[in-house]
Amino acid sequence: MAQTTMPPAEVDGREPPTELFRHLRSTPAGLRSREAARRLTVYGPNELARRRGRRWPRQLLAQFTQPLAVLLMIAAGLAWAGHAPALAVAVVAVIVLNAAFAFVQERQAERAVEALAAYLPDSARVMRDGVLIEAPARDLVPGDVMQVDEGDRICADARLVDGSVAIDLSALNGESVPAVRTADAELAPGPLLEARELIFSGTSCTAGQARAVVTHTGMRTEIGRIAALSQRGKVEPSPLERQVRRATWIIAAVAVLAGAAFLPIGVLAGLGWAAAITFAIGLIVANVPEGLLPTITLALAGGVRELARSGAVVKRLSAVETLGSTTVICTDKTGTLTENRMRVTRVWVAGEDRDAAGAAADRPGRELVRAAALCTTAHLAGDGTPGDTGDPTELALLRLAADAGVPVHAADRDAARTALYAFDPRTKRMSIAAGGHLFSKGAPESVVPLCATILGGTRADVAAAVDRYAAQGLRVLAIARRSSVPAGGRETAEAQLTLLGLVAMADPPRAAVPAAVAAAHRAGITVHVITGDYGPTAAQIAAQVGIGAANRRVITGAELEHMGDADLDRLLGDHQEVVFARSSPEGKLRVCEALRAEGHIVAMTGDGVNDAPALRRADIGVAMGRTGTDVACEAATMVLTDDNFATIVRAVEAGRRVYDNVRKFVLYIFAHAVPEVVPFLIFAISGGAVPLPLTVLQILAIDLGTETLPALALGRERAEPGLMDRPPRSPRSGVIDRRLLVRAWGLLGVTSALLVTAGFFWVLWRAGWHPGAVLPAEVEAKAATMTFAGIVACQIGTAMASRTDYAALRTIGVFSNRLLLGGIAFEIVFAAALIYVPAFQPVFGTAALGAAELAFLAPFPVLVWGVDEIYRARLRGRRPGPKGPNGSARGGARGVE
Repeated sequence: MAQTTMPPAEVDGREPPTELFRHLRSTPAGLRSREAARRLTVYGPNELARRRGRRWPRQLLAQFTQPLAVLLMIAAGLAWAGHAPALAVAVVAVIVLNAAFAFVQERQAERAVEALAAYLPDSARVMRDGVLIEAPARDLVPGDVMQVDEGDRICADARLVDGSVAIDLSALNGESVPAVRTADAELAPGPLLEARELIFSGTSCTAGQARAVVTHTGMRTEIGRIAALSQRGKVEPSPLERQVRRATWIIAAVAVLAGAAFLPIGVLAGLGWAAAITFAIGLIVANVPEGLLPTITLALAGGVRELARSGAVVKRLSAVETLGSTTVICTDKTGTLTENRMRVTRVWVAGEDRDAAGAAADRPGRELVRAAALCTTAHLAGDGTPGDTGDPTELALLRLAADAGVPVHAADRDAARTALYAFDPRTKRMSIAAGGHLFSKGAPESVVPLCATILGGTRADVAAAVDRYAAQGLRVLAIARRSSVPAGGRETAEAQLTLLGLVAMADPPRAAVPAAVAAAHRAGITVHVITGDYGPTAAQIAAQVGIGAANRRVITGAELEHMGDADLDRLLGDHQEVVFARSSPEGKLRVCEALRAEGHIVAMTGDGVNDAPALRRADIGVAMGRTGTDVACEAATMVLTDDNFATIVRAVEAGRRVYDNVRKFVLYIFAHAVPEVVPFLIFAISGGAVPLPLTVLQILAIDLGTETLPALALGRERAEPGLMDRPPRSPRSGVIDRRLLVRAWGLLGVTSALLVTAGFFWVLWRAGWHPGAVLPAEVEAKAATMTFAGIVACQIGTAMASRTDYAALRTIGVFSNRLLLGGIAFEIVFAAALIYVPAFQPVFGTAALGAAELAFLAPFPVLVWGVDEIYRARLRGRRPGPKGPNGSARGGARGVE
């Protein structure tokens, strides 16, 4: 009769082994092969399931129905109808390229799950039919009994039934120190990852040996739950993508309404229907900024290249701008704020507290340092191994000895060793015998009671030192020695010890982090710490790097779990920086979603498997490329190749600059709509009494010829002074807002239109024109050319004015943007060719201008730029200054634009 088993989701791994075996219908001798095969059919293979394949044709088609793509298709059709096939082909190429970029981005979640699968080993040692065998990891099932040894990667969630091990849980909880897990641990309530009797898939064993009964496999494990969270939801559009989409509808509406309005006006003005239709099409094409998308793409691509040179690889172009919108950074601690490398910082020796640099200042100090380094099995890079290998704590002791001038070489240490008592997670100590001496190291509560003598102090002194170091968030080891190695076992040897001193170590902050945090504060960005580490340790690191005020809040995972949404919103709404300790993946997601619900743009940093869901959900997921897991790198939007927190601040600055530059060339493009439309209004309102001031081909020559290169050059403009001293802009503010339109249409546009119209009528006046008069064709051509040349001249002034949003032009340098100077030179040469080359004159309806006309045009650029310079000077007088690190205007919807 077949055995029945409970569904693995209902198994409580914290049950005593006897009860657990009964529920799983298993025994300490494991399962029979036939039963294991049956359970494999019921529960499925022990592997991470991928989301079902998406229907890529529909995905790809969706990229061609976006508003900007639709608008560009209309522009391509109109360009083809307007006898500009080259333009039509170029616009279609832009549509296809943009769709390809977006399509590739959609596969990020699937790649994240593929990377998660790499954390599962290929095989495991399990008991089958009472014999320990090597079985494929994918064949493990609930009820299997597996053996775990030092160096093994664990492939299923399980409950220890015999032995003790030290487990590296950093991929799941972010802690840099291995956690002790033992079969006979006392049951205690708390988070699952803190259960002292459980081990988890995707982690690794750093010391010890044990046997465990498998409780969960595949997607039911903790790492499987993280994989499911990583696949949840979809990538949302960035602020720039949302704003461009909204802007394109505005542009489309303006262009179509203008064309539709001028069609009957053209007919009423005496134009035939064919001419009126051509006239309307030309006006629509003139108002559609065909270069908007490629200019935005090139501006973002420039930001991507700049960040790559600075150590940040951005996987989505729009992510550059999103970084510039960031109002909150949620950062992990281990490997992000810290070096993810234990380092000795203090020692207690001969009754005194010393800095690590002075640890070996005398003989007692040298003995302490040497004894600590001898009692290790790790290897430093270059000491017989290509890289650092071994426990992080032991590596820190070896580095201390090397820095103190008493290095212990691995080969000599191992050759001199006569006995090794490996680290026992239960007793929390390790001992070795060498040169007739016994050296021990371990937790003070384990080593000090075995000591008969304490050099340079009393037990009270030792206890005070331990408490002092622990309050500073340091990990403390006691180092002891025995002058002889008695016969007998470990218990006999580890007695009557002499305490040489204490060694305190920490995972120190990265050197560049405090300055980076200060720069983020100046930029009005709030920084929260979300870590799986202990609260006091995380709070101490936060204090060292400048995160949070003196009364910083520390919220544990259990407190967060019991905190209601309203309480969490109030906590995050106070604009105080918080340390979230012992956080679970769900907790990180909850904080991220609460911040986003408040209108914040959230950048989430991380490097572990446990960070993947939050990296995926955040507006910007930032992974550490050196120490980060493949899972985190695949789930993130940006990967820091140098693992430097300061790179995030540089990325924020680059994002702000890119966003400002997008606004600059949008301003530049929009400003020319007014001087292009006003001549047609004059022509239509006069009923044809005023000659047509501008031809359709001249409009196309402006928008597709003289305008393009300066617009592209503005996308590479350098940052304005004070860019990182202003609060983040509101996420609700768009690329095209009221202030930009007022400046483009009401200031630069109207100024240009007045100058252009003045030049047009000045030419007519010199020729003796009055309303209704019939002038020679060459006079009308010269007047129209004056309008065309006037718009080009005003473009030069607009380009220089658009280079800054607030600052005076002199602060960034009049000649600092060489690309723009080249673009201006090109538009002058291009316009001159249309005006003076005889072959182009009949095509574009132009005529050569004389010295008087050129002299009249010469002040146009300076006048346009000068009017805008006065406007910006008034803005600078009213603009608010930067806020402090905990100011009320720091984040989210409270930002200023």
